[in-house]
Amino acid sequence: MRKLTYLLAALALPLAARAQDLTVKAPPQSKPVCIINATVHPVSGEKIENGYVYFVDGVIQAVGREPLPRFASAPEFVDAKGKHVYPGMIAAYSQLGITEIGAVRASRDIDETGNVTPEALAAVAVNPDSWMFPVTRVNGVLSAGVFPQGGLIPGRASVITLDGWTIEEMAVKRDAGLVVSWPLMRAVRAWWVETSEQEQVGNIKENIQRARDTFIAAKTYFAAKAADPAMPTDVRWEPMRAVFPPGPEEKRVQLPVFFEASDYDQIVAAVAFAREFKLKAVIVGGRDAWLCADLLKKDDIPVIINSTLLMPKRDDSAYDEVYQLPKKLLDAGVRFCLSSGEETPHERNLPYAAAMAVAHGLPAEAAIKAVTLWPAQILGVEAELGTLEAGKSATLIITDGNPLEVTTQIEGAYIQGRAIPMTSKQTELAAKYREKYRQKSGQGAPIPAPQPAQPLVPIAPR
Repeated sequence: MRKLTYLLAALALPLAARAQDLTVKAPPQSKPVCIINATVHPVSGEKIENGYVYFVDGVIQAVGREPLPRFASAPEFVDAKGKHVYPGMIAAYSQLGITEIGAVRASRDIDETGNVTPEALAAVAVNPDSWMFPVTRVNGVLSAGVFPQGGLIPGRASVITLDGWTIEEMAVKRDAGLVVSWPLMRAVRAWWVETSEQEQVGNIKENIQRARDTFIAAKTYFAAKAADPAMPTDVRWEPMRAVFPPGPEEKRVQLPVFFEASDYDQIVAAVAFAREFKLKAVIVGGRDAWLCADLLKKDDIPVIINSTLLMPKRDDSAYDEVYQLPKKLLDAGVRFCLSSGEETPHERNLPYAAAMAVAHGLPAEAAIKAVTLWPAQILGVEAELGTLEAGKSATLIITDGNPLEVTTQIEGAYIQGRAIPMTSKQTELAAKYREKYRQKSGQGAPIPAPQPAQPLVPIAPR
């Protein structure tokens, strides 16, 4: 058995080692850039026909309609005639960068040992060379909320961009808030469940009490620390300080607690828990959020909808119950954003989750906001991401149409002003196997086929 274990470990190591993005990271923006002749979609306002976006050192300086203003120095002009410019989309809830190959344990770093680990920070575990980053960003998703998993309190979420040599370069917000995986509130009755109902109910009560004990212990520690500053710092409880309301003399913003809860009774219990400890709650999942929309609106609790591409939950549910969830929350006045609900390798499908909501009643403008502005607001990074406005990060995409359409091509992308190569493992494999069949055909010229989108070519300065 020992020899078999060593053999399996040895076989897994090469797999994990090969799970590396081998493309060179985009260099910093070296000169001003002005995208011109485009239809600009700021998201925060009306679209601008024949517009421009001007950015310097990774920061947007101006967005408007031509004629162009005077520039301090001649920028590099990018002609996007007939194209559209949108903010980069944000994967609000993902494990991008902390998991690679699901079947290889060595490439999954989504959880820490233990059931309560608030000290664990997702950004620390992010692999900047993940294969998933290029695959995701060539479809217009340029930023992501990265959430740890496993246990009752698995750690703290982070917000990153999807390009950079190190996590320090990629991090937009290292600590975006604490994650709590709220337990199911009822026993599960199904043929595959081996645990008795009585034991399940006991586990539920135990987990709820453990969550309560954790927050009480943290508050007790803060009170003791305030009374005696010389008291040793506890690295487990100290990170939780940010999720409690600031004191009278504290100058900080209260971070949210992300409650993973989908069922009605889970959501209601999580809201009651947030009230008890005066927490700034966000519901992640929220499949039954429409059933308690009044409660969520009253407490101004936003929802990260974890996919619109699910089957109905109950036998008597409408077939489009999940498809219509965004529209129902919008009509009820509940703040929300969308996540893909996909496994990490398919996070690029985020825009199609939004498109499904559009097909079932959500206005197109709201769908775009649900993957740009609204996730930025819920994750606390709206000062940098989510819209095209002066002073915000030049993290944007250039498309040949609406990015929620499957047929739309992402023809260019910038992350913090850096021009991102529109290539990935998939585009390289496509080129490789087209070449294979060109050679087998015996023809000298390549077989005609769709080519991956290339960065737009700059034109001469005006």
